Amino acid sequence: MSKIDESRPFLPVRIAVLTMSDTRTKKEDKSGSLLAEMITAAGHEVADRNLVADDVAAIQTVVKGWIDDPNIDVVITTGGTGFTGRDVTPEAVRPLFEKDIEGFSVVFHMLSYQKIATSTIQSRACAGVAKGTYIFCVPGSPGACRDAWEGILRWQLDNRHRPCNFVEIMPRLEEHRAS
Repeated sequence: MSKIDESRPFLPVRIAVLTMSDTRTKKEDKSGSLLAEMITAAGHEVADRNLVADDVAAIQTVVKGWIDDPNIDVVITTGGTGFTGRDVTPEAVRPLFEKDIEGFSVVFHMLSYQKIATSTIQSRACAGVAKGTYIFCVPGSPGACRDAWEGILRWQLDNRHRPCNFVEIMPRLEEHRAS
């Protein structure tokens, strides 16, 4: 399914991980820790990591700071994508998107359906681009984080992936700002 062109040199990207939780501490953050481990194992850099409460302003403050940081290429958030009153990640992050990556949600749900069947509809996983930074919002369970990383992000964030990947178009994400 995923094809890696071994003749190309690997280019690591700098990824920030944000966990949303009113109930966990960084020490108890299994999903954020798992994402950080998978990112590092794939050869990328965890550029920053944070945990904030399920609060729109708090989430936006961290994500906006990372979008403005030239040393961060990608933001992955975990948690807050459900339907409860505390789940506000999409409401906080979507307004920051300049462009939606609708296919991310579609493929995430396809992968998730294979494991949890119709329960996947309880996730509002989403993705977009803001100021040349990719942003991916995934559910807070370790299983969902693994599905998003192993099934999608690991491949799309590898510049050797064929026929195309997110890394090779990074230099072109802000073309509209150049004019």
